[in-house]
Formats: sequence, structure tokens, C-alpha cells
Amino acid sequence: MKKTIFIFSALIISLLVLFKLSNYFYLSGDISAEIVIALIAIAFFGIGIFINKKSLHKERPSFVDQKKIKKLGISNREYEVLVHISKGLSNKEIASTLFVSESTIKTHVSNLLIKLDAKRRTQAVQKAKNLHILPV
Repeated sequence: MKKTIFIFSALIISLLVLFKLSNYFYLSGDISAEIVIALIAIAFFGIGIFINKKSLHKERPSFVDQKKIKKLGISNREYEVLVHISKGLSNKEIASTLFVSESTIKTHVSNLLIKLDAKRRTQAVQKAKNLHILPV
């Protein structure tokens, strides 16, 4: 998190410097408005490429280990509930999505917590991702 804040702070500072320099050169008459706009556009283009490479091209295993799901004894419905939990849905939202009662969802969540040896829903999701039961 600190690294992300530092990177964005550095980007903001460098853009401010670029704007001030372009303003100085434009007002002094050494450069035209079109060149200033082109330089700023090139800077934003470069920043966009940098952010794209950093955020979109991380290796993410997308496979789900079905054998581990069976080994843990997680039923198909419990797995559906786990997927919805990983999306951040509440018990009420999951119940309305799956057309079951909220108490049924609570039962499935309890079973999942026991089977994944977790105390909280977030811990269960993290363990499931570590076990490659959920895609990262």
C-alpha cells in the first residue's frame, strides 16, 4: 500500500513539474501551445502504459482445484455460497441470488467455516484462494 501511494505521489509531482515547465516555456515564447499539449499527451500515454503493465499483467492462476474441493467435502451449493462470499455479498444478498432462505445461507457459511478451518468469512475466502479452490 505504501509503495502504491509513493508511486502515485511521484507521478503527481512529476506531472506538476511538467505543467509548470510547459507553462514557463509557453509564456517565455520558446515553445508553442501545440508542442506543450503534445508533451503532456505523451507523458499521460507513458504513465498509462506503465500502470497497465504493472496492474494487468500479474500472474493469476485461474484454475480451480476440484480435487481439493472434494477432499474438503464442500458441496456444490456450499461452493456457490463461497464464490458469492468472495464477491463480498451479504447472507441476505446471497439468499436472494440463490433463491433460498437466509438461514440456509447461514448454515452453508457455518459449514464452510468449519471445513476451511476459518473463524471469519474473509479468512475462509483467503484460505480458499491459497488452496486454489477460488481463482485469485
